[in-house]
Amino acid sequence: MELDELGWDSGFENAWRGLGRHDSEPARVAQSARGILNVLTRGGERPARLAGRLLHDAAGAADLPVVGDWVAVDAAPDGASTVVRARLPRRSRFARKAAGRESVEQVVAANLDTAFLVTGLDHDFNPRRLERYLTLAANGGVTPVVVLNKVDLRPDLDACVRAARAVAPGTAVVAIGARDGIDVDVLARWLGRGRTVALLGSSGAGKSTLVNRLLGEERVATAEVRPHDDRGRHTTTRRELHVLPGGGLLVDTPGLRELQLWAEPERLDGAFPDLARRADDCRFRDCTHRDEPGCAVREAVRAGEVDPERLLSWTKLGRELEWVARRRDRRADREASRRQGREYKRILRAKRERRR
Repeated sequence: MELDELGWDSGFENAWRGLGRHDSEPARVAQSARGILNVLTRGGERPARLAGRLLHDAAGAADLPVVGDWVAVDAAPDGASTVVRARLPRRSRFARKAAGRESVEQVVAANLDTAFLVTGLDHDFNPRRLERYLTLAANGGVTPVVVLNKVDLRPDLDACVRAARAVAPGTAVVAIGARDGIDVDVLARWLGRGRTVALLGSSGAGKSTLVNRLLGEERVATAEVRPHDDRGRHTTTRRELHVLPGGGLLVDTPGLRELQLWAEPERLDGAFPDLARRADDCRFRDCTHRDEPGCAVREAVRAGEVDPERLLSWTKLGRELEWVARRRDRRADREASRRQGREYKRILRAKRERRR
């Protein structure tokens, strides 16, 4: 397998030279779970483990290799695990706030060209949740494509497409039926040799069925959704990078039940470009779009040009991102203080050793 089939290009080649690891070879992470990885190399797929130094030097879990990352690996004897020595800088990523009270980043997948945001046209269809996916894609430098699946379930398909386009202006919106192969071929324009696409969405949205359709075989387990609420259970239990037979790479992910935001507040404009453009015409630069005079955004709402629910979502997500940023900054300050304390203790120990 050639590296360019796995997404390698001149940009990664330059980053590789910067590592200066002449005793290693490049590989791409295909699976990752609790420090145990599978990587793809020129010679094929092989198991791997993280080097102790890599674990020690990582500032947090978000620094460690995930599916889609390019890494430097050492060759290993037959039957032994390959050792991952370093991770190349990421070109893009899809990340969210990790579940729990701590404000830490969880990187779902890295070095993506495109994210298929898959939503089922059943009870899973939720424009507000879609705005959250779009915000995270914009923050990570990933091109989103909204994929409306299960077209056979909605007699009002055109209305759903319009609703999706209203919350994703400038973003491609496609409607398919993965189970029956309806219009799945329209996705081919984002696939191809060396291009990486991730499937993201809730459980039961039909991601596993779509993976099998694109692979041309039943490789991934699927399950029926619950009939009483159209919700699914996790048939995909780990993130995995698949090489497509027609070229390209596909990252399958478990359904994301929680989608807490992890992004810089200014990245919100990437998911709400229509409102951001109108905000440029507000009288006050720091307009909150609540009750200030000369607010171009609220004027657009009054004129019926902007859905008031969209404005409400914009302001709500903005407050959430500001809260996350404050929590993240406080955590960073605490971590910096701990590092300084550990370094101070190390210096004191070294001084005592020299006096002996």
